[in-house]
Parts: sequence; structure tokens; C-alpha cells
Amino acid sequence: MIKYLSLLGCGLIVLALRLTSADTPPPAPRVVEDADVSATAAPILDPADARAGRDDNARVREAVERGLAYLAEKQDLATGSWYQNVGFKFNDRYEVTAANKPHVGVTALALMAFLANGQTPGRGKYGNVVERGTDFVLSCVDEDTGFISAYETRMYSHAFASLFLAEIFGMTRRPDLQAKLQHAIDLTVQTQNQQGAWRYRPYAPDSDMSIAVCQLMALRAARNIGIQVPKGTIVKAYEYIQNSAYGVGSQRGAFKYQIDQPETRVSFALTAAGLASLIHAGYYDDDMIKPGIRWLKQRISELRRYQHENYPTYFYWYGHYYAAQVMFIAGDESRDRELWDGFYWPRIRDELLQNQQPNGSWRNYPGPGDSFSTAIACIILQIPYQYLPIFQR
Repeated sequence: MIKYLSLLGCGLIVLALRLTSADTPPPAPRVVEDADVSATAAPILDPADARAGRDDNARVREAVERGLAYLAEKQDLATGSWYQNVGFKFNDRYEVTAANKPHVGVTALALMAFLANGQTPGRGKYGNVVERGTDFVLSCVDEDTGFISAYETRMYSHAFASLFLAEIFGMTRRPDLQAKLQHAIDLTVQTQNQQGAWRYRPYAPDSDMSIAVCQLMALRAARNIGIQVPKGTIVKAYEYIQNSAYGVGSQRGAFKYQIDQPETRVSFALTAAGLASLIHAGYYDDDMIKPGIRWLKQRISELRRYQHENYPTYFYWYGHYYAAQVMFIAGDESRDRELWDGFYWPRIRDELLQNQQPNGSWRNYPGPGDSFSTAIACIILQIPYQYLPIFQR
């Protein structure tokens, strides 16, 4: 049973780059030196691997350690942020609006990767990394509006940052954090439109499903730790999510991008996001769960097409970010253990282990950059640890 109804992530930050001279990887920020404190030991991922004499657990732990070390190295010491390309999605690419800047959305994701390893502010091998990053996210909360943004990041980043602040507040109960989180959540509540959802900018009249999932899960995470969130706001958002699913026909189980557009697209990532929102809310027997998972299983190989000269694009990371959560929670012993153990985990584990770079990172192009993809990869590989409530079955 999930102890908290929150979701790490939400939809992907639609931010980053086209192939121009400005699209070269950002220079490495100063290396972060942390106190020599032992991190919490990660549990064994699957005892069956040990019984079979396989070394997959050790390989995963090593990959995560290298990935977190890469992220720690790339954190900017002065700001506590991660520098990436800020921008927005445009058809099948990203348009860069601010190259190599402190990115509040990517920073929130990177910090969640450390939380998934048992690291907390001021405690653990990377406790200083988490503490500096938390201070940066708090600094991005607008004092007047509550909008969490930096260098014109959009509502995706606001949702990622709000979710992260909810997780940290649940751990620390810092009063200054509570006030800013409440301010950010108030902005989300106030900007919900008549359709029951949100768009790229606050107060937009139209909506799309991916952003609705992001905001909804941040709202639920905040509400479950005592932040004031009107129940009606959450109910309207869930109605929007449910209305985004195809209930009949060849696309039954798939989720569409916009409910008011007859020719709107469906995708693996959108469907995984929609299912994740239902599952994290405890709707395990919703009519869309089984057909939705079946739809995902039939199309999972499509994500391999989202490569640009061997660089996984944002679609690859976006899709697996949500799918991993769906498969893990829906694949527990009381439901369908084979879904995770037999179908999904061996596939994504091996892909990520094979594609990790010598410096510990995972590549991303087009998209915000390699810190973004490395954070997502580390989050996925640590889902079985269940340190975060959102990963607990």
C-alpha cells in the first residue's frame, strides 16, 4: 500500500535544445566537496538474483553510485542548482530559450534522485548536495505569486519543484519551507482552469494531460503532509485525467493529449502518465488500468526509436520515467508480480546499464541535457529501494 499519494514526477520538463553551435554541453561547474559521511546502505533489489548467482544487484548499485557522483560533480556550488538548457517542446524537438542556466525543474529531479538513495539535507554522503539544492529551489519561489520559476521555466518545472518541496517538508518540517510550499500550491490551485487542468503558463484557458498529471501529483503530495489544498481542486483534476482516456475502440486504455481536440495524439508517455496518476491515487481497479498496461506492453519497443545519433531523446526518458512507476506498483505480489520482475525490470535495467557513459552519466539529446537524463536514470534504477513513499507498494 502506498503510504503517501504522491508522484515523483509528473510529466517531463519540456525544455531544451536544437542542433546549433550553442547546443554544446555546458561547462562543468565547480566540483562539490561533501563531508565524509557514509550513505545509507541500499537494500538488495531482488533476492532471487542472489540465489541464482547473478551479479545484477551489484551492477545496479555501482551504476547508481556513479550516476549520483556525476550529479554531485555537476551541481553548481555557488547556487546549489544544476545548469541545463531551458526551453520548450516544439513538435518533435526543443527550442532553447536560455542556454546553460540554473534550471529549477532539473534541479528538483536531481534532488529527488538523491532522496531515492536515502540522502537527506545535511545527512549522508550527499547531504550537503541536497541541502544546497533545497535552498536554491526555495529561492525560486516568487514572493508575490508563488510561481516557482527561473529563466522563464514553465508549469512543468513549477510542479516538479512543488513536489520536491512537499517531499522535503515531510522529512524536515522546516517552517520556512512550509510557508513557501503553501504559497506555491496556492498558485497551482488558483490557476486551475474551467477544464479542470493546466497548461504551460499560469492562468492559461486550455489544458493538456501531461501538465495536468504533474500538477495533480504535486497537489496530492502537499495535501498528504498537511498543506492546505481544496478537495474540489483534486477532484476536478482527476476528472480531467479520467476523461483523457480512450474507453473503447482500438486505442482503449491509451490516454490522449487534449480532451477537446478530436485529432489529438496518444503516446506511450502520456498513457504511462495517466496510469501513474490513477495508481498513485489508489485506483488499482479502475477500468482503464488493465487495458492501459496492456497498451503499454504492446508498444514499449517504440521508445527505442526515440534516438538521435545514439542519444536518447526526451520521449525516451519521459516515457520510462512514468512507466517504471506504473510497472513497479502494479507489479507487486498481490497483483501481477510478473509485470515487474519478468517483463519490465530486466528490460529497463539492462538498457540503462548498457547505456551509462564512462563518466557516470546518461545522454540526452534533444532535451535539457545530461544532468536531466542522469537524474531520471538514477530514479528508475532506485525504485526497488522504496526509500521514498511514492515507490512503496
